[in-house]
Amino acid sequence: MRLGQTAVVLGGSAAGLCTAGALAPFFDQVLVLERDRLPAGAEHRRGVPQSKHPHFLLNSGRRAIGALFPGFEDDLIAAGGLHLMPSMDAAYLDGAGWSARKRSAMTMIYGSRILIERVLRDKVRELPNVVIREGVTAGGLTFDGGAVTGVEAGERLDADFVVDAMGRGSPVAGWLAAAGWPEPQTQTLDAKVTYTSRWYDLPAERPASWWWRHLVIMPTPDKGEHPAEHDFLVNFFPVEGNRVIACMGSWGLEMPRTTDAFAEVARRVRTPLFADAMERCEPVSEVHLTRSTGNKWRRYDRLRTPPRGLAFVGDAICAFNPFYAQGISSAAGSALLLREHLSRAGRLDDGFGKRFLAAQRKALQVPWRLAMARDQGYECAEGTEKPPEWKRRVLAAVSAPAFSLIVGAAREDDVVDEHFAKVFNLDESLGDMLGNPRVLAGLVRYRVRAALGRHRVPFGFDPRAEPPATDYSTVAAR
Repeated sequence: MRLGQTAVVLGGSAAGLCTAGALAPFFDQVLVLERDRLPAGAEHRRGVPQSKHPHFLLNSGRRAIGALFPGFEDDLIAAGGLHLMPSMDAAYLDGAGWSARKRSAMTMIYGSRILIERVLRDKVRELPNVVIREGVTAGGLTFDGGAVTGVEAGERLDADFVVDAMGRGSPVAGWLAAAGWPEPQTQTLDAKVTYTSRWYDLPAERPASWWWRHLVIMPTPDKGEHPAEHDFLVNFFPVEGNRVIACMGSWGLEMPRTTDAFAEVARRVRTPLFADAMERCEPVSEVHLTRSTGNKWRRYDRLRTPPRGLAFVGDAICAFNPFYAQGISSAAGSALLLREHLSRAGRLDDGFGKRFLAAQRKALQVPWRLAMARDQGYECAEGTEKPPEWKRRVLAAVSAPAFSLIVGAAREDDVVDEHFAKVFNLDESLGDMLGNPRVLAGLVRYRVRAALGRHRVPFGFDPRAEPPATDYSTVAAR
């Protein structure tokens, strides 16, 4: 069913590409306007500086992109993406020490942001009615009464529908204000997250002790005196081409900017394994640092009369702390939701925009609340969503122990593990998980068994030693 002649997508990164796939069945022509010149292969570009850091593609995102572009996952793996089970393929340092290996409900596709976008571009270019115009900067919108009718981009492009996918820095709210709409209310919370990454080639032959593919070091639970680096969240993240991204991040702390400082600081994190692994690899990049990590939700859904013929996808409407790996999956979910609403629409009237924004609000609340649950506990956080001090102290006191409780219970209880995987992958809200009687029973049972010293699966292995390679799956099952 066709709903118009032309749709325009502002922005050609992951959010814009997914949106192009969502729009293609409903318009004669879909134009994607991208400011950068796009590389033919998997290469970094100016408009996506975060591509230099690790990116998780959560299961909800995998499914959404697969629904928009059948065969995407197979193509991503064929291009070098890695299909891994983190509980078996990652060495995970949480709480007092290393966790045990065991099979779980969650698998993930590992790959760089530049590979994900290259495969997405290839899928979009297979669509005969989608055109990507490179080197084009949108400078404004055109209007007729309460409707958006086109885009100013060096020339006027008439459009029946426009989607803003221009990211955190999108100017569209300002364009709407200049045309008479009120500025949307904006919820913000910046927990002062900074992260720094460097890319490495893995050795041709992995050391015998490297059963793991991914190394994760969580911040220490120790509240006493300890090196600042013990509060870092650290990843040694595998990507395509036998490469890894070494990444260190923190909330409110200074991070290294030079290669010498990067290597020096790495030696002070909670385990020597991280620095030792880096020293066995060959660096292939400089150090890349990012501070643009605040949570920001432009509440277009609260406008009394949203502009007709305009939608928002990805960071242009709701941007998250990248630590939580929600961005691409949330954007893909919004694009798929848009396709579902377009498939039911008889026409693009005022009601369409309101219905879509209401449904999108409900979907965005899941990742937003997860981000708030962690970031609101930090004293350094600033923004409209900064809680009262008493609430911040409570969140700071309970969030890390609660997370460790859930992770511990998931090691020994398949039902808790299944629901925790759904929450992590944005398939279920944290509230729904904790409201499940069976999950609550599993958490209580684990807590009682832990108090009695009756763990099924050992944990807390010495962080100064190599993580244990033993598969404890059968122990957990018993």
